[in-house]
Amino acid sequence: MRYRIDAKYVWYGEGNILVLMYFIQGVPFTFDDLPDEAQKDLDIIKLADKEKRWSSDDVYHGYSYLMEEQCHPCLFELELENPECLPVD
Repeated sequence: MRYRIDAKYVWYGEGNILVLMYFIQGVPFTFDDLPDEAQKDLDIIKLADKEKRWSSDDVYHGYSYLMEEQCHPCLFELELENPECLPVD
């Protein structure tokens, strides 16, 4: 099976932190903090407003699930449709 990686701008934490969150098959597995100028970018804010708000518990549960299934794309070798979309670090 080939897995798909997606990245979306979303609100994280208490809903006041804007991040770029990475998903595999819709399950969150990590995120990148955005620089201050991106935090104030109205286009990015509009994109995030259309998405689900994610808590640290949501990301923890996604991470735990992927680890149990040995399906975390940063830690296990998986067949990916779009490996170029993985986070750099």
